[in-house]
Amino acid sequence: MNSSKYNNESGVLIMENVIEIKKLSKSYEMGDTEVKVLDEIYLTVKKGEFSSIMGPSGSGKSTLLYLIGGLDKPTSGTIEIDGEELSSMDDKQESIMRRRKVGFIFQFYNLIPNLNVEENILLPILLDGKKMKNHKNELDEILDIVGLTERRRHTPRELSGGQQQRVAIARALINDPEIILADEPIGNLDSKTGTGIMELFAKINKQKGKTILQVTHSKEAAEYGQRIINIKDGRVLLS
Repeated sequence: MNSSKYNNESGVLIMENVIEIKKLSKSYEMGDTEVKVLDEIYLTVKKGEFSSIMGPSGSGKSTLLYLIGGLDKPTSGTIEIDGEELSSMDDKQESIMRRRKVGFIFQFYNLIPNLNVEENILLPILLDGKKMKNHKNELDEILDIVGLTERRRHTPRELSGGQQQRVAIARALINDPEIILADEPIGNLDSKTGTGIMELFAKINKQKGKTILQVTHSKEAAEYGQRIINIKDGRVLLS
């Protein structure tokens, strides 16, 4: 589905919503008590937007990200990714959506220790049933973007934390997803390394046109995006 269109009168390109959330709630049962984590969230994210979700611990920001990525299911409400509602997909369709339309980056890099940089990056290609040799050009381009061309044969234990996160970012990009979801992507890094990662996100957003939605505690990191979405007590605060 095309997520942008032109206004016929002005000729101006209008960016459409790639994520649409309506009346989204999430609750968990703890014994006889219902704990509401998200409370009727409404949110839209436009194609090519770089947005940051901020809020205190326990506000529901990571839960929201996992719901958008199909890693968890809502109690009620709807989530549309590029015009397709997640709840209308079966498990197979949702799995394909996660592999092809969404790239995930986590605080802990989740790399396979005995695979080298190239192999870790190409893992989603293998899981999608594609031939890795057909993606050499994409691999070379992404390695260049994340600055790891010279480290392509190294294993994770031979890399710094920042380099491991760059591998995770490259892995999220290899299937050319429209959306990148990042949960505290610099939470495990020192400030200098974190700044380098955020500059890389800004570069990917600008050069590749990727929609990036990150959860962060860092105001400095949040300000790399064009919009900050504040969440408190499971609700989006009006800005």
